[in-house]
Amino acid sequence: MEIERLMKKAEELARRYGINYYEVRIVKINATHLEMQNSHLEELSSNMEIGIGVRAFQGAWGFSSANDMRRAEKAIETAMKIAKLMKGGSKVYLDDPIKDKAEIEAKKPFTDVDLEEKLELVKMMDKFLSGDGIVNRKVTYGDGLKWQFYFNSLGSEIETTVPRIRLSFSATAKKGKDMQSYWKIFGGTGGWEIIDRIDLGYWADFVKEKAKSLLNAQLPPSGEFDVIMDPELAGVFIHEALGHASEGDAIKNGESILEGKLGEKIAVEELTVVDDPTIEGKFGSYIYDDEGIKAKRVEIIKNGVLNEYLLDRETAAYLNMQPNGHGRAQSYNYQPLVRMSNTYIEPRDWSFEEMLSEVKKGLYLIGDKGGEVDIADGTFMFGAKEGYLIENGEIKAHIRDVALSGKILDILKNIRAIGKDLKVEFPGYCGKGQWVPVDDGGPHVLTRALVGGLL
Repeated sequence: MEIERLMKKAEELARRYGINYYEVRIVKINATHLEMQNSHLEELSSNMEIGIGVRAFQGAWGFSSANDMRRAEKAIETAMKIAKLMKGGSKVYLDDPIKDKAEIEAKKPFTDVDLEEKLELVKMMDKFLSGDGIVNRKVTYGDGLKWQFYFNSLGSEIETTVPRIRLSFSATAKKGKDMQSYWKIFGGTGGWEIIDRIDLGYWADFVKEKAKSLLNAQLPPSGEFDVIMDPELAGVFIHEALGHASEGDAIKNGESILEGKLGEKIAVEELTVVDDPTIEGKFGSYIYDDEGIKAKRVEIIKNGVLNEYLLDRETAAYLNMQPNGHGRAQSYNYQPLVRMSNTYIEPRDWSFEEMLSEVKKGLYLIGDKGGEVDIADGTFMFGAKEGYLIENGEIKAHIRDVALSGKILDILKNIRAIGKDLKVEFPGYCGKGQWVPVDDGGPHVLTRALVGGLL
């Protein structure tokens, strides 16, 4: 068998080059992508790709990959040669071997769904999104079935299969020279049943009406206010502002405000923040990371105290800790980095109405419109899709082009209420030199922050 032959060859080459540790990922991906804009089919592709990624460690990493399995042995040898030349002084966590075969199952595999049916889905959404006042509409569908065989020099042999599917659509409304857009994204690990559960007509109407209503919304006030973040905005805040700061490589490189703060109280006691790749069906879920470590729930903040970092094999060894399954790679041709999975704020017991009644003058901000964060000095700015003014506990005027900013640790300490309505259903891709699927969320959260016009 080809894999058994490669495993023996890797052992032989490791002895020849004096390599302490190596790991090999053989990956096969079947992926389909469709994109339609204003009834014009921009892309329809269905591809199968197989490749090999190899890391060898000798105080530093050597990495090589190949998209042709006939070059697999060469990739293994090249990675080992590079590691031998690097001669670094780092350490890597070594554990007991794992042998496992695991799969995230799809109730209705998308590989059994005809390409024509996927095209009909995209056409249907395009039609639903058309209407008076809508000048641009876009629908994107993607699915991917990833099979991976991982083995390392410790004796681990792990075979996993993970299906992932995503549907996004947007509408842009125009009045005079003014244009406003709105969008919605669905996705997860699983099969076509995720698509079947979406009320396509309802969400198309929702997106269109939101885009049109934003044309009549007013610009936000500026200054420091009480702010209620909806579950989507709370999720992107906790992912961007806290999650990245808790990644082991940022800690190791001295680039994070959370360096050296393990065990310190950095937030209100009610706040617990989790990163959990084991949640069933979420877009950022997986079984093992790309270093052969079992996926594990991590409590980054527990009852206000910084409790854990996200770690891979190298950062765990550097910090004298154990890795917790957060070494992820975009594909076989990328090295694993410390990455998040599904990041969220745990719910508490406030209802939205109770939270609203606490606000005399503030804002209710909804959705994620992108932004930026500096984890070294602890500042951030995020745009919201929309918002509302709050006066004396009542929702008032609709606002748009609004941004939230502040210092991460100040916001965590200013939290006054955490809702009970947890949602982790905002699938996306996190970029950090390479892209990996993630999800995030939370309940409604009341805090205090700076608010102003969008970026």
